[in-house]
Amino acid sequence: MKQVPIISHSAYEASLPEDHRFPMRKYGRLAETVAEMGLVPSGFVVPDEASADLIALAHDRTYVDQVFACSVPREIERRIGLPIGESVVRRARVSAAGTLLASRLALQHGLAGTTAGGSHHGQRETGAGFCVFNDVAIAAKALRADRTIQRALVVDLDVHQGDGTADCLGDEPDLFTFSMHAEKNYPVRKIPGDLDIGLPDRMEDDAYLQMLQAHLPRLLDALEPDIVFFNAGVDPHRDDKLGRLALSDEGLRRRDGYVIEQARSRRIPLVAVIGGGYSSDIDALARRHAIVFEAMAAWSEANG
Repeated sequence: MKQVPIISHSAYEASLPEDHRFPMRKYGRLAETVAEMGLVPSGFVVPDEASADLIALAHDRTYVDQVFACSVPREIERRIGLPIGESVVRRARVSAAGTLLASRLALQHGLAGTTAGGSHHGQRETGAGFCVFNDVAIAAKALRADRTIQRALVVDLDVHQGDGTADCLGDEPDLFTFSMHAEKNYPVRKIPGDLDIGLPDRMEDDAYLQMLQAHLPRLLDALEPDIVFFNAGVDPHRDDKLGRLALSDEGLRRRDGYVIEQARSRRIPLVAVIGGGYSSDIDALARRHAIVFEAMAAWSEANG
């Protein structure tokens, strides 16, 4: 069996104050968990840091320069919810580069993933919601700019609506954004994407999967994208601190396997980013995030 390429970097886990509410430790623990599961026998693929020019494909250059200089206005830093210092900036740059590298490897191998990414609240002119730079939007814009792809589909199944991705890709009709999220959750003011499906609170596995099955196949058939960006956020889980849905571990497993199968059965490359997931139980959170990598490995094993 070929190893599915998985991108990771020690800088994915930035330094935060000890009492900070964002579960930054999950990134390092996820990498450890994926390795412990035997999913990277040849090791992780390690990205470089994204340049300002690359990031400015999706973001306003003034904002990019402020982040690089660690001098964002205090109001924007509050919106982001992370201290914009050297460690967080390096994380944002490496995460953006990691998603682009994973997408290029997915185009070569059919599947690839990164143990970070999915910063879908990053908007053109600002960060928000623990997101500094919108890695998926940057990668999609970069692949389109160098004519590697013509069309992409973003399948965003994080529990929160992908407002930043909608904002960053709104000028590119061939970069289609599909977000399925808890309607009453953050952000309060949603930036409409190409297809937004707001779900009622406490929706469980079967109803969630039925809703996904009603939309994903027809999107793939209508758009015929050159690549799928899959935000496999685990915050729809019933135990998530910031979610309002009620999926189980098995529900996440079914969801991820379904998205992968739908793309790959049509020979569409898929790149997975981990998106959101919030819990004080870092081990349980890392195991949840690892589900998408297990699902990619299972598809690869079953289908050569």
